[in-house]
Amino acid sequence: MNYRKMAGEELSILGFGAMRLPNDNGKVDENAAVSLIRKGVDMGINYIDTAYVYHNGESETIVGKALSGSYARGARIATKLPLWLCNETGDFDKYLGEQLKRLGRDHIDFYLVHALGGEAWKKAQKLEIVKKMEKARADGRIGHIGFSFHDRFESFVEIIDAYNWEFCQIQFNYMDENFQAGGKGLQYAHEKGVGVIVMEPLRGGSLAINLPQSVYKELNSGFAGRTAADWALSFVWDRPETAVALSGMNTLAQLEENAGIASRPLTRSGGFFTEAEHRAVEKAREEFLKLIKVPCTNCGYCLPCKAGVDIPLNFTLYNSTFMYANTNSARLSYNMFMPPHKRASACVNCGECLGKCPQKIEIAARLKQTHQTLYMPSNADNSTVKKRELQK
Repeated sequence: MNYRKMAGEELSILGFGAMRLPNDNGKVDENAAVSLIRKGVDMGINYIDTAYVYHNGESETIVGKALSGSYARGARIATKLPLWLCNETGDFDKYLGEQLKRLGRDHIDFYLVHALGGEAWKKAQKLEIVKKMEKARADGRIGHIGFSFHDRFESFVEIIDAYNWEFCQIQFNYMDENFQAGGKGLQYAHEKGVGVIVMEPLRGGSLAINLPQSVYKELNSGFAGRTAADWALSFVWDRPETAVALSGMNTLAQLEENAGIASRPLTRSGGFFTEAEHRAVEKAREEFLKLIKVPCTNCGYCLPCKAGVDIPLNFTLYNSTFMYANTNSARLSYNMFMPPHKRASACVNCGECLGKCPQKIEIAARLKQTHQTLYMPSNADNSTVKKRELQK
């Protein structure tokens, strides 16, 4: 297993994401999950990521059971504060206390504010969350302070610059270099001395299974035998700014494959890719991009929208439902992480953006299609639904 240093600790470059644990008819198979996590630790994985809401709260409990007994010192635990459930300053200690109880510990190694973005950061400041985290670190309840992020790059910069964070967690893969924090955020955090945990390196499985044939052709041209998961993970690890890439493994086969990739000897340059392999990934990306339905280039000329709609982000999520076999990630981002006033449904059809778009996109009509495609049924903003969607 290869390791990299983050926040003063040697961490396995492969992290075990406990959001997609083995399940039987929708319920977590506890014995299988505990066994799988422990097998991962035996293979050298020492960073286990969970959250308050994963698997309706079961994930933290199962991670705690897996990392007990002789496994208690075998790995670092990372979990997250559900900021959207916090309404007063006392809620921080309430949720942290509950999480410590679930995990069966008096200390959490890496503690994150879950799903920060521009709006959420304002709430975190109002509730003095950072001060609460510092107090919890001082009294030993938590170790390292960080946040996970779901918003535009500009908001990421604002949050990174606002505090001396030890680490952050962002979405990054070869198709999301310009999505949310993206590659620029990865580099920016690294330059500021903030460690980076990468989530969704396989884009929820979209880059590992059922790839379009044209994409497979480009990836395997001259590189036969390398799996889709190998390409996606190696791309992320080839960036030295990546400390850990999380994978939501729920079978032994997935664990063994990913651990094998993470244990591979590095190239002469210290990376995971040769120049030829980088070119193959670039060609695969081009094949994916041919599948987009709305030719939005994310130039931002349509912004600001007077109704507050984040037009480019909506189209990015809409396009992804046609590019990948797995659409859960796009729907999750739309319903869980995007404030209602930024969603496509907030469009008032004023027409102001039409003359600004270099691509001449019929923006209002396309936004309507976007909402119809991505919106989850009633009460999508309800915290219960949010919990349920985070489990997927």
